Amino acid sequence: MVKLQGQIALVTGASRGIGQAAAEALAQAGAAVMLAARDGALAAKVADGIAAAGGRAAGLAGDVSDFASVTRLVAATRERFGGLDILVNNAGVIQPIGPVWEADPQDWARNIDINLTGAFHGVRAVLPAMVAAGGGTIINVSSGAAHRPLEGWSAYCSAKAGLAMLTRSIAQETKGRGIRIFGFSPGTVDTEMQVKIRASGINPVSKIPRGDLQPVDRPARAVVYLCTAAADDLIGEEASMRDEAFVKRLALG
Repeated sequence: MVKLQGQIALVTGASRGIGQAAAEALAQAGAAVMLAARDGALAAKVADGIAAAGGRAAGLAGDVSDFASVTRLVAATRERFGGLDILVNNAGVIQPIGPVWEADPQDWARNIDINLTGAFHGVRAVLPAMVAAGGGTIINVSSGAAHRPLEGWSAYCSAKAGLAMLTRSIAQETKGRGIRIFGFSPGTVDTEMQVKIRASGINPVSKIPRGDLQPVDRPARAVVYLCTAAADDLIGEEASMRDEAFVKRLALG
């Protein structure tokens, strides 16, 4: 098992799915983890499970679309665990799904607020202290939708494309300052988001049988890997679970 003893992580969207699995994997690797989600009670329940298994974790409510909420999460993480070394920007939504001419403008904007602006809020909240300390790791959970348009996903594709450019911009601006920034595309994973995608019946992704989806532990192990020096050659890039060479590094079998 890769060891992250002494590291402190904040994971957004951590009450279920990839976020929950990533938080659990980080704790198993030795990191202390703050789990953030809009449902703070559910995040706390997951954190309790991590603690019961011998890890260090806490859960709090937070809305990544609200910068003040994100700054409170960051402050709470530092107060609870004594620092913050790793940020996993995982919180995300898929809705609205449907033709762009039918999309509700508020729902469309909300998607951008969470998937793109929410990630910026996290980065903005943690980077000053990370730069001052001379290092830190940021993982922006991306998607193949960042690089190819998909019918019915105009908001999601636009947000993830913006996130990919945000990641590259951060890498350029923090070069030489010890900041380990990555994009990470987990592929199609068996999560609640995929339930909503299948229910829509729109675009080829909705047609993927559930049995063909990845279990959440695979991308979770990739998140842990990106937090280690073994991934230093990928800094500033987007690691993808569709990249056979990257997956081979994870020794997933």
